[in-house]
Amino acid sequence: MRICCYGAASDNIDKSFLEAGYTLGEKMALRGHSLVFGGGATGMMGVCARGIHNIGGKVIGVAPKFFDKDGILYKGCDEFFWTDTMRQRKQKMQDLSDAFIVMPGGIGTFEEFFEMITLKSLEQIHHPIAIFNINGYYNKLIEAIEYASETKFMYVSPDEIYRAFTDIDEMLAYIEESQKS
Repeated sequence: MRICCYGAASDNIDKSFLEAGYTLGEKMALRGHSLVFGGGATGMMGVCARGIHNIGGKVIGVAPKFFDKDGILYKGCDEFFWTDTMRQRKQKMQDLSDAFIVMPGGIGTFEEFFEMITLKSLEQIHHPIAIFNINGYYNKLIEAIEYASETKFMYVSPDEIYRAFTDIDEMLAYIEESQKS
């Protein structure tokens, strides 16, 4: 299965996040999954890609041409797709993927996550979406989404569109089981 992982490009984060991202990549490869990602060489994106490659898994990168600068993109991708814009990048990543994992990240990661859960709530996609909630990073965001649901600003229950996990094996099992149904 091709799993799209969104996450930070920054290396200037606590090492526990980077270690968890690397382990996610390794476990994805051990379970026979490929990575689709934004092509970044650093941060959560880079460590996940290196974790996949460490076990011999496949890495598929997607990035706009203006990111083609030294040190920005992961050079070990098995396949790479170029786009002209960030919007095209997100669409290509979506088109290539069977499931989505949201690792800790910043504004870009939030935007990708919200686009995917919006599409799923509108029944435009049916792929599983998982939040990898390392160190409780997404606790407040999850609370905000649950509050929106409780106050009827969302017509779909959060559990119907995504699930949050702290355990990698449980998260991958959820994705695998979701694909069977």
